[in-house]
Amino acid sequence: MRKLLMIGAAAATVVGLGAATAVGQTPRNEAFRMIGLFGDVLGIVEQAYVVPVDDKKLIEAALQGMMGALDPHSNYLPPTDYGELRERTEGQYSGVGLTITSEGGLVKIISPMDDGPAARAGVQAGDVISAIDGQSASGLTVSQVSEKLRGAIGTSVTVTFLRDGEEPREVVLTREVIKIESVSGRVEGEFGYLRVSTFNENTGRELGETIARLKQENPAIRGWVLDLRNNGGGLLDAAIAVSDAFLERGEVVSQRGRKPEQIMRYSARAGDLTDGAPVVVLINYGSASASEIVAGALKDHERATIVGLTSFGKGSVQTVIPLRGGADGALSITTARYYTPSGRSIQKIGIEPDLEVARSAAEARIVSRSSFIYSEAAYATALDSSIGEERKGAHTPQEAPGEDYDKDKDYQLERAFDVLRAGGNLTQLAAAPEGIVVTPPATAMADNGAEATPEN
Repeated sequence: MRKLLMIGAAAATVVGLGAATAVGQTPRNEAFRMIGLFGDVLGIVEQAYVVPVDDKKLIEAALQGMMGALDPHSNYLPPTDYGELRERTEGQYSGVGLTITSEGGLVKIISPMDDGPAARAGVQAGDVISAIDGQSASGLTVSQVSEKLRGAIGTSVTVTFLRDGEEPREVVLTREVIKIESVSGRVEGEFGYLRVSTFNENTGRELGETIARLKQENPAIRGWVLDLRNNGGGLLDAAIAVSDAFLERGEVVSQRGRKPEQIMRYSARAGDLTDGAPVVVLINYGSASASEIVAGALKDHERATIVGLTSFGKGSVQTVIPLRGGADGALSITTARYYTPSGRSIQKIGIEPDLEVARSAAEARIVSRSSFIYSEAAYATALDSSIGEERKGAHTPQEAPGEDYDKDKDYQLERAFDVLRAGGNLTQLAAAPEGIVVTPPATAMADNGAEATPEN
């Protein structure tokens, strides 16, 4: 069985392989000597540490440290984490509804699951978990934080979140079964609105059914908004299916590994479910992995106008290798990069919007401060893009609503509908309404100084 996965901000391939030994560039004798050294250190810790130790936990920590030294998405998954990964791809799991990652001893939110406990509590992409049940989360791994967030359905966990420019916020989250309905949709006047919250085994089918339902409700739909904001990823097969729904032909994405023979290309099949109507794709810095594949494919084929903020920039592929059939967990190791149809690397760069729009003044401030830009490029150990390009640094977004803008409204979505009213033609797009900060592209580019390098 072979599945291409991108769970959270990690792309993965599940393959039925046993554990493999790879020495890399280190001479074999030296590698065996270091393995012996590891055993010596473990023995000393067992005998000399001030209190008895759990050998299993020490070895699991060592495995996680070894994989984590490669890049942010290579890691060792203990059996419980491996089981949770498989549950998520099936569209249902229990928890508080968060996709998280770790960097520099901080655990950050990639995206909250739509209508999950965390999303309902106002948790946003880029928030940092600083404490769980009153205990500091500093230095904890993703696995350790996930274990603390999991628990029996109906029980609660108190989590403290940090956000740029705000005081720490303590939130009580009640654990529940997270049933992921990956696609939802509605008719908005003469347009169709499609929300894809994640990419799982059901997404392609659900998208087709939703488009058909909306076309039945209004056969005269003139255009579509595909909302991928805060969608942290999912199955590659689902990303291809979503792209295929809007394309008649052509390459969707390619992946390129270490060797030339590892290049794989994926193409669309004939049949545009939207009959060529204009499409706008909404993205932000919480849009990662599979979301970026879809946005990149539709942008390169000039099939959609991209509106919002530059996406996360997670364009690497991980191979998930079950250890002893999964009884001892699994390894997730980076094996390739993703490229858009035009050959552009997604890794560390992301997908830039055609119309850059912040949802709020606060979000615009995040983009303008290099130290708080939340992206793959912020990770010190991130794999490079392979094409010599860099992600756009700190700058003022082209459009952002003022401080007094109605927070119950969705300015990015409103502008997406404006683009559709203009037939997808940005040159014919009506000017931003009064009260909106508009930065001419030339000025926005001038804000990118030498010191505007994303870092967290």
